Amino acid sequence: MEIRKSTPEAITEIMNCIDTARKLMRESGNNIQWTNGYPSKELMLESIEKGLNYLICNNNEIVATFDFIIDDDPNYSFIENGNWLNDEKYGVIHRLASNGKAKGVAQFCFEWCFSQFPNIRIDTHESNLPMQKVLEKLGYQKCGIIYVSDGTPRLAFQLVDR
Repeated sequence: MEIRKSTPEAITEIMNCIDTARKLMRESGNNIQWTNGYPSKELMLESIEKGLNYLICNNNEIVATFDFIIDDDPNYSFIENGNWLNDEKYGVIHRLASNGKAKGVAQFCFEWCFSQFPNIRIDTHESNLPMQKVLEKLGYQKCGIIYVSDGTPRLAFQLVDR
């Protein structure tokens, strides 16, 4: 597998990954995350325009997409029932979505992001058990609860290079 920056021409494949990921969430009992059209095509095109969206390709076929941002996330400024592992600059992974055509996509994504910037924060819904399992397997530590822009809680994780 390889990772490359997205372009607007890949939006159909990106939205296919998002639709498949949403379906897989529902099948695993996560009926709360990614509702009401989120993430939208417009949001993903904006992310591509800002240079934050990436593609995971397997044999030149797009199999997943994600956003990787090295900057403060306003949703992470307040954390309850815990603390971040440090207050240093960090990278954030958002909107990881796979079309299901390749195994190990999440681990590949997280390891690549950590190789780019060895202080990563990520959040997921408490119903997203598959994501939590991958994060814990890779050594991410549960730090507490954050709230996203719509006010709903998410479990917050962090991995730092020690």
